[in-house]
Amino acid sequence: MEIKRDEYLNDLIIRKHNGLIKIITGIRRSGKSYLLNKLFYEHLLQEGILPDHIIKFAFDSADDLSLIGEDFINLSKNNKRVDPNKFINFINNKIEDDEQYYLLLDEVQNLDCFEAVLNGYMRKENLDIYVTGSNSKFLSSDVITEFRGRGDQIHIMPLSFSEFFSVYNGEFEQAFNEYILFGGLPSLCSMKTKEQKTQYLKLQIKDVYLKDIVNRYNLENDENIGELLDILASGISTLVNPSKLSNTFKSIKKVNISNLTISKYIQYLEDSFMISISKRYDIKRKRYINTPFKIYFEDIGLRNARLDFRQIEITHIMENIIYNELRYRGYNIDVGVVEVFEKNNENIRSKKQYEVDFVCNLGSKRYYIQSAYNISDDEKRRQEVRPFDKIDDSFKKIIITYENIIPRYNEKGYLMIGIKDFLLNKNSLEF
Repeated sequence: MEIKRDEYLNDLIIRKHNGLIKIITGIRRSGKSYLLNKLFYEHLLQEGILPDHIIKFAFDSADDLSLIGEDFINLSKNNKRVDPNKFINFINNKIEDDEQYYLLLDEVQNLDCFEAVLNGYMRKENLDIYVTGSNSKFLSSDVITEFRGRGDQIHIMPLSFSEFFSVYNGEFEQAFNEYILFGGLPSLCSMKTKEQKTQYLKLQIKDVYLKDIVNRYNLENDENIGELLDILASGISTLVNPSKLSNTFKSIKKVNISNLTISKYIQYLEDSFMISISKRYDIKRKRYINTPFKIYFEDIGLRNARLDFRQIEITHIMENIIYNELRYRGYNIDVGVVEVFEKNNENIRSKKQYEVDFVCNLGSKRYYIQSAYNISDDEKRRQEVRPFDKIDDSFKKIIITYENIIPRYNEKGYLMIGIKDFLLNKNSLEF
């Protein structure tokens, strides 16, 4: 099954020959290798690049490792990395002329001293370099520190709903119900039963993602960070405060974990691309509020699997999916706060805060967006638009609802759009 990932493929294409190392990051099983070795490789061939000028090497492939005299089993048993000198000799023998070569390296973190090797290859003017790495080593912070401005990161997420739907055999409602349950890891698209998908996701979250973090940061075990992940998974799209989480561990779990440790664990999870943090932004005062903040999962299926599929709250999951879709489209996203003074029934003036689910920025564009599962009655509609009424600028204001409605503007000029139109039309915010 071929899944088109045109947005990410175009991200690679426009970066060709830019003099930087193109680094594809993302959680395990999100499709990094497929993007590089299948989609981008085929693009190069279609552009007329000769196969012997495209050098592919996977550092987790026994066949590829045997080409440079490395033993895959021996490396795995002894937790060793590939000898860089063997790899350098292999590449030097492959480059036979001054024509352009393309170097496609998969799971490059398995190469010892890979940072130095790649930085050294940048001196070769006829070599264009593309790499993938797993989140056990290749985190967003690694890209910044190890390549010192020479790396160009392309972050790949699990399948967006439109990508998932493009290979789904069924109608929108059925597809959406499956997506909110199992998420968008590409491997799931070839699995036939719910049991297969359930077991696959449980295995990934328990034996792959968490163990990566435990190994990387030399944690004693995954118990505390696993407990924290459970709490965060239960509270997606709600405000998170490390100090309150620390108190929760003390009162319920009977474990003393400081708020600094909680913050550190959350950072580990974010750096590993499992979660994403959305800070609160004071719209009127134009400033950020450090805590509390909101947390969303990179893949909703992994979140559900962590909770054993027990908490499938459509309102919160829909908000998480909208958040991920906005990130997929390239927006920077904050949680909006609108602070105003209002008089109560006793005519006493007091301060009140309203929340806007998403403040989305991309260049000069800004959108204010509310996720509203149901706006069928007048009170619910008033509740959702009330924060918009308190904003005194002219940026576009949008309400996304689960209901299948025709996109339209209400009497205040706010766009009302259904989740189907939003997810399947990449220009839906421009209605």
